[in-house]
Parts: sequence; C-alpha cells; structure tokens
Amino acid sequence: MTNDAPVFAPALSPKEGSEAATALFREVFEAEPDGVWYAPGRVNVIGEHTDYNGGLALPIALPHRAHLALRRREDRVVRLVSPQTREKVDVMDLDTIGPKGTPGEVEHWASYIAGVAWSLERDGFENLPGFDAALVSCVPLGGGLSSSAALECSAAVAIDEVAHLGLAGTAQEPDDTGRARLVTSCVRTENEMAGAPTGGMDQSASLRCREGHALELDCRDGSVTHVPFDLAAEGLALLVIDTKAKHSLDDGQYGARRAACERAAEILGVELLADIAIEDLPGALERLSGADDADELVKRTRHVVTEIDRTRRLVSLLQDGRPLRGEKLAEAGRLMDASHESLRVDYECTCPELDVAVEAARAAGAHGARMTGGGFGGSAIALVDADAVHAVAAAVADAYRREGFNPPAFLDAVPAAPAGRLV
Repeated sequence: MTNDAPVFAPALSPKEGSEAATALFREVFEAEPDGVWYAPGRVNVIGEHTDYNGGLALPIALPHRAHLALRRREDRVVRLVSPQTREKVDVMDLDTIGPKGTPGEVEHWASYIAGVAWSLERDGFENLPGFDAALVSCVPLGGGLSSSAALECSAAVAIDEVAHLGLAGTAQEPDDTGRARLVTSCVRTENEMAGAPTGGMDQSASLRCREGHALELDCRDGSVTHVPFDLAAEGLALLVIDTKAKHSLDDGQYGARRAACERAAEILGVELLADIAIEDLPGALERLSGADDADELVKRTRHVVTEIDRTRRLVSLLQDGRPLRGEKLAEAGRLMDASHESLRVDYECTCPELDVAVEAARAAGAHGARMTGGGFGGSAIALVDADAVHAVAAAVADAYRREGFNPPAFLDAVPAAPAGRLV
C-alpha cells in the first residue's frame, strides 16, 4: 500500500458558503442579495430504486450544500451565475421558459433553478417574480449525491421566501406539509425541465431531513418518520466513496429500469411494485416468467421487493432502542451488503468502480458497504468504526490504483439539517 493520503471532499461551513455566494453575487450583479439560502445533498443509507416504485427509502442530508444568494426582481427575468459561468450570465424569462424538448428549454444547471419557478407556477402560484441568483455548491457533481436536487431545493426555499408563498417554514422549525408541496415542484423540475425520470427521494431528503436522523420515506404517500441515526455516539461513521466514475440519470439506463418496473407492475395487475408483499414475491416472479422479457422483469421486480423489505428491517433495527453494536451492527451490515448484491445482480446498475470500492471497504473492515444513488457510477457508502475511516479510505484508494481507476474522493456523511435560509 502506498503512503498517499486519501482525498476527502470538504463541506463549506455555513459562513464560508454564505460569504462565497454573496461575494459572487456582488461581483456579478453589483448589488446586495436579499439573502442566502442553502440545500444539502443526500446519501441514501438503504432503499435504492424504490422511490418510483412506491416503496421505502432511508436517506440522510449531507453537510455538503448548494448555497444560493438571491435577490427578487420586479420583472419576470431570471439571471443566474456560478463560479464556472461568471463570464457568461444565464438570462431567461419566466414567460418563455419551458420543459426539455420545447422551444423554451433551459439548458444545463440553470434548468434546476429557473425550472423551480416554472414548476411552482404550474402548482398554482401564478406570476412569480423574476430573480438574480449566484450559486456556490460543494456537493460533488456526478457523485450520485443529489447535486441537482440540492440546486432545486435551494431555489425552492429561496423563491418561497422572496415570493411570500409561506410553504417552507425554517430549517429550525420546518413546515413539513408545505415542504412536501415544494418537493412535488422540485421533482417536476427534475422530470420535465431537466428530463431526468427520477422519483422524489432526493428532494424529500434535502427538504425534510433532520439533523442527527435518517429519514424513513414512504414514497407512495410521501409520509416520513425521523429515525435516530447518531453514528458518532456509537463510535461509528458512514464513509462516502465518490468513485469518480461518470454518473448520469438522463442517458437512458435509469429510464429503462423504471420502464421495466412499470411493465412488471402492469403484468402483475398492481399500481406499483411496492404493492407486492415479500411473502408474495415467489408467486409474482412465477407470473412474470411467461413474459417475452421475463429475465429482465423477474430480476428488476425481485430487487425492488426485497430492497423494500431490507429497508423496513433496517429501520426496525435502528428504532429498537439498543446500541448499534454486536449482532445488531452485524445485521445492519448484512442488510447493506445484500442491498449492493441485489443492485449488482438483479438491477444491474453498479459498475466496476462501485464494485471494487465496496469489496475493498469490506476487506478493510467495514461492517457493511453498498452503492448509493442511481448507480451506473456515482458513490458507494461503508459503515465503519470511526477510528478506521482513514484506513478504510486508504484501502479503497489502493484498490483503485491496482485496477488503474481514477483516484476516488471521500466524504464524511454526517446527518445534517434540511434546506433553509443562512442569512
């Protein structure tokens, strides 16, 4: 093993994020913003590809956030800038923008911010004001950590306040009902403005999580339960491994998995695959075996139904009041390991970089490890002893060197606060 230290991607402190976004706003727009709002990325502890199937997911909000300095305008113009685009400000009009594939299509990252205003207007909030906004984000791009949802949700809480919609409350005293409505608009932004057919787990995590907790999200009805997840108190940590493998949700692979699930549900005569109870799975798979694409439908269905069951079992473990150690910790690790194997074999959405990261983390002493996010690249997570974080990260980095992969990056996943106003 080499002595090169693994690289950890730092999270900007609230002060650093606020100051950076404000400075960029002043530089480009030569004015003061009305405020700075933020929204976190997320990592999913378990429950992958269950959201659009009406199942359960268990995300946490990350301390890595998108920061948005924003000022309300009195017209319908939107102007957006980031550190990468400071020489060319994106300018658009709320009266002319539209979904992907239409003449009013908004390109690239601007669709995630301007698109929220477009979506909110379709939800009944008519004639929203335009705005100038400067974005500074430390959520790793392409890492499967919901960098796009962080943009959407930072815009949602900012627009909510400057347009006086009264939905979000504050990060300290959130209005969960209002935030659930903002989630709907953010998901519509992702689906229609950006063209990515995702479910609502990412946006729910960014807007509805609580510090020190995981969020049990029922993706059928949007109900949530806050599950205690203070790993530091147990001497544990959740290590995020950003594989640096290309990650995209609009290249067709994600959509193909979703379409297969919808076809399986139709054949089985259910609205969503979450309607299939774990004890009824063998019979459901037998019914799918006669379809032309039976092998694909059987594997996709098996993953979804068993993943929902694994999520339910992990939530029960975390809620039983006992310390997360001994056999309880071992069982949590087994559930994470089984999740990854299901995603690798049945959902076929891992990649060599993800598999090597998971295998190396386990070999280095992780209690459990799995890919997280949509897959096909992105990130993996490992449940490790707090004093072993850097040793496990070094082992993963060494495995990447042996395989000839690009070096990974790492994050400390601390359950953080939801979207809100900084200043």
